[in-house]
Amino acid sequence: MKERDVCEINCVDSEKTARVQQQLENSSHILEVTKLFKALSDETRMKIAYALTLEDELCVCDVAHIVGATTATASHHLRHLKSLGLAKYRKEGKLVYYSLDDDHVKQLIHIAFEHQVEVMDRG
Repeated sequence: MKERDVCEINCVDSEKTARVQQQLENSSHILEVTKLFKALSDETRMKIAYALTLEDELCVCDVAHIVGATTATASHHLRHLKSLGLAKYRKEGKLVYYSLDDDHVKQLIHIAFEHQVEVMDRG
């Protein structure tokens, strides 16, 4: 017999659900966090972000070469990551170098990759 992954009866913990609903309603960060995950759901941007975990910083030209994109495309994706606070840049002469904004972003990406390895190992 196949196990069902839904409740077989309707039993709501009113206190718990009210507490969680209130926390969700009071959180002004839900939309911004959603945007962050949407940005990382794009394969090219995830490749760029992951590459930036492997190297402290990369110039736009190197990023383009690594992900197999044009410089304009890489630059567009990097600007998007920057607009969401995931990346930052510095200019050195005619070159622009990008890096991840802080260790939280690096940790987020590393944790996602570690999780995927675990899921695949279980499979």
